[in-house]
Amino acid sequence: MATKLPSPPRVGMVSLGCPKALVDSERILTKLRANGYDMSPDYAGADVVLVNTCGFLDSAKEESLEAIGEAIAENGKVVVTGCMGKEADVIRARFPEVLAITGPQQYEEVVGAVLEAAPPVANPYVDLVPEAGLKLTPRHYSYLKISEGCNHRCSFCIIPSIRGDLASRRPDAILREAEKLVAAGTKELLVISQDTSAYGVDIRHQPREWKGHEVRAHMTDLARELGMLKTPEGETPWVRLHYVYPYPHVDQVIPLMAEGLVLPYLDIPFQHASPKVLKSMKRPANEAKVLERIRNWRSICPDMAIRSSFVVGFPGEMDEDFEYLLSWLEEAQLDRVGAFRFEPVEGAAANALPDHVPDEVKEERYQRVMDLTARISAEKLAAKVGKTIDVLIDRVDEVAPADEGPDRGHFDAPHPEHHHDVGATGRSKADAPEIDGEVHLRDAAGLKPGDFVKVLVEESDEHDLFGVAV
Repeated sequence: MATKLPSPPRVGMVSLGCPKALVDSERILTKLRANGYDMSPDYAGADVVLVNTCGFLDSAKEESLEAIGEAIAENGKVVVTGCMGKEADVIRARFPEVLAITGPQQYEEVVGAVLEAAPPVANPYVDLVPEAGLKLTPRHYSYLKISEGCNHRCSFCIIPSIRGDLASRRPDAILREAEKLVAAGTKELLVISQDTSAYGVDIRHQPREWKGHEVRAHMTDLARELGMLKTPEGETPWVRLHYVYPYPHVDQVIPLMAEGLVLPYLDIPFQHASPKVLKSMKRPANEAKVLERIRNWRSICPDMAIRSSFVVGFPGEMDEDFEYLLSWLEEAQLDRVGAFRFEPVEGAAANALPDHVPDEVKEERYQRVMDLTARISAEKLAAKVGKTIDVLIDRVDEVAPADEGPDRGHFDAPHPEHHHDVGATGRSKADAPEIDGEVHLRDAAGLKPGDFVKVLVEESDEHDLFGVAV
């Protein structure tokens, strides 16, 4: 008679916040799986629920508290971790029944709390952990965290008080993780940290041996090595750099983009353009001649896409500061832009600054930035119509083609041989998942997530492209 294996305890996970928190969640789940736990997709099937919180903005904190409350109401056994774990007293005051609270990156403490709340069942017959660990993203792309913390003290930010100063990982450990991810099916590596440009500063760019040669703990060296990895099919995975401050040595990465080792994409959090506002923000590298450098970058790598984020309504931002920002954006012609209305965060130095901007002025400035950048985006995307671009497929759906797109034209008519067309959605080299645009394909039968395809662009709107695989 066959032995019936005992059912392992099941853990539910609610992951809030940024991609860095998502990586923390993946590591926690991987450690729990190694301890014999299964994952539950819902509250009802979970023996304990983990809530990975965000504590960056007051609105994010409130969202975290709501998620904790929902998990308690639906399940009852809840462990809290993440950035808001630094405010355990606030959480306890509202939810005294929470089993345990830990701060960000405290993986062992989280696992210990789960072990106590729902002890694992010994099971020597099953290997529970895949080589690349557990993932909350699709199989074909993965976030690769290269460091924790930040050495800057921007006046609007409390991340250093939550996550501490810069702590870089060893380059060989990062490359080993990346190699495993690519071997397991990852087609795109998204490099993340609080400050990717500063990677290795804290460990004096100490080199480590990798594949018979030394690799420095430096953004340029790491990017070059990542760009030399190969998938099991012999393809070169995409390497996308996020959270890059425009330090001088960023110039060294641009030739790697021109060579095809790194995606021609930079995510640079400029936050503003007015020198006065940048000084109040205590932003690093605010004296750099950024516009001139952007022109130089594009002369080396014409296809480069730059995304950034900006804060409007920062304390002391005058009309002339905002007009300066609009003029700067018009000249910079950034490909992707996100904007945020300034929001006071408990513990941030900016709260004490004078001349706070009224909410209605913030809203008006926000709308003007979004209108301007949407026009620039639409113009840039329209210039791609008629061209063939590389696309990584994210999902494939059988949908009525008329459901998507702008003036769909020929997309509206179903194929004469069947009632539904096969549509697919992917991203170009200029599009990071979740935050940028998408490429929508018609006649996509035979494609699957993770495929690299050439796409003829047929239409565009303010944010997305529409076309067909060639």
